[in-house]
Amino acid sequence: MNVCEFQVSVTAIDHQQEHGKTVFPYAYVCESPDGTLDDARDWVSAHRDEILELATTHGAAFFRGFPTSSVAAFDEIIQSLSLANFPYKKSLSNAVRTNRTERVFSANEAPPEVTIFFHHEMAQTPLFPRWIMFYCEIAAEEGGATPICRSDVLYERLAQEHPEFISACEAKGLRYTNVMPDANDAKSGMGRSWRDTLGVDTKEAAEDRLRELEYSWEWQEDGCLRVTTPTLPAVKEVSPGRKVFFNQLIAAYRGWKDIRNDPSSAIRHGDGSILNAEAVARAIEIADELTFDVSWQNGDFAILDNTIAMHARRTFKGTRKVVASLAEMQTQSFEVSA
Repeated sequence: MNVCEFQVSVTAIDHQQEHGKTVFPYAYVCESPDGTLDDARDWVSAHRDEILELATTHGAAFFRGFPTSSVAAFDEIIQSLSLANFPYKKSLSNAVRTNRTERVFSANEAPPEVTIFFHHEMAQTPLFPRWIMFYCEIAAEEGGATPICRSDVLYERLAQEHPEFISACEAKGLRYTNVMPDANDAKSGMGRSWRDTLGVDTKEAAEDRLRELEYSWEWQEDGCLRVTTPTLPAVKEVSPGRKVFFNQLIAAYRGWKDIRNDPSSAIRHGDGSILNAEAVARAIEIADELTFDVSWQNGDFAILDNTIAMHARRTFKGTRKVVASLAEMQTQSFEVSA
């Protein structure tokens, strides 16, 4: 079957949102039941530029019915996009993950009763991926959706309702504080050890890496490591006139909680001032209003422009295996406006 014979349609899906001339998410359905993985890979490769452009314009592209029956098949689809791999081991993310292939790893392995709140992947660190891709290997028996939210729309709403808060975010940025355990703690969404996070084996090497990153730190008596990031942006202008609420404010404020971490001390403005609690609460409410739940079926996959769309994870029952892949490492630092 050649690319022309492999049939894919753009479709409306339940609860799909409309924002101006865009929809969220943009959705493709495979209409070729006899299509093979080679056919799908060739189609994605041939439409690569269009897919990525639409994922940026609309925030996310969702795919259903494609012949992607395994993690290995998903890996081949990712390779057909010709994006630079961002290996998880090189990230500064807080979560424990397990690699399935060189490019594909488990999504946050926090227990099923734990909610993962909205965030842009790794926006709390100087290194973040431009793209994040998800694949459903096994859908949960109940729950387990991946909520997604357009941060450009969230920014517009917040700028209208809480302009002083948005101005503070833009002028002051954000700093994040968390405590990393001495060893991986898979029971926590914040459980990645300082050794794995920093890619080191000794405290001396950890301190060298933190200096490079311009973090401040404090060793705890139990061997854990408390770190604070340099000031990072809370808002990005991703294209002329299009600003996004690019941060981990909601996740840090609501979800950075375990035996080591307290959300009340997880996030501050760059000057150390406390965030406006009323505005933060409203940001959470608006994000919830703007939520689209990706309710997975086996074989589904999605491509998110991580600078446009946040994601989260709902609680679930039964076995749920959703894997992820990152691409195109970006760097960020905070620049004070003149």
